[in-house]
Amino acid sequence: MAGFEMAPSNQTDEISALRRRVAELETDVQRQKRAFEERFRRLADAAPVMIWMAGPDARCSYFNRAWLEFRGRTLEEESGNGWTAGLHPDDRDLCVETYIKSFTARQPFRMQYRMERAGGQYSWLEDVGVPRYEEDGEFAGFMGSAIDITDRKRGYFTPDEASVRMVFALTERERQVLVLIADGKSTKEAAAQLGISYKTADSHRSRILEKLGVHETASMVRYAIRAGLIEA
Repeated sequence: MAGFEMAPSNQTDEISALRRRVAELETDVQRQKRAFEERFRRLADAAPVMIWMAGPDARCSYFNRAWLEFRGRTLEEESGNGWTAGLHPDDRDLCVETYIKSFTARQPFRMQYRMERAGGQYSWLEDVGVPRYEEDGEFAGFMGSAIDITDRKRGYFTPDEASVRMVFALTERERQVLVLIADGKSTKEAAAQLGISYKTADSHRSRILEKLGVHETASMVRYAIRAGLIEA
């Protein structure tokens, strides 16, 4: 046909050979990747700690044997967002918020929360997650590990998360005034100890009451106790 020239036979053979080689390399890469994943799963299942993995969409795709035995559930039940069903109601919002914020920022996290275990009891877990990346630098999700710290928690006061948030929304000076008043000091004594005027200390006290949404000193004391600032 005019204007069309067929490639020489040897050039066609070279192109075909190159395509076959590329296909072989791709197959080899996939084979190595599957072998690596299989080795990882064997090691993870033998680990004494609970291990999980999530994709870039923050949905969990893998839990090792230790996690599944702790939860008494299958991989299918825990995958995606299924694991959140076991979170203690008082810890769920803060836990999920920390998890999602870390994914969005692609920053490591460490948090503690209560998780329901096989049998229905709740245990305290300390969970550490870190971002992971493909060889080309593309974000691949997160990988993490959790340990049971229930024994460590026993005998220790556990601050109420809501109270902690409220108290730490105060300024540093307001928290100092709160601690002193909650510890039994009068506003005048708190002012003297902090080296500020009575008027300034009283102004701090008024703002503390307003920010905490309470109207008397007794309620301030309860907030300080629940937040772990002072002992009951």
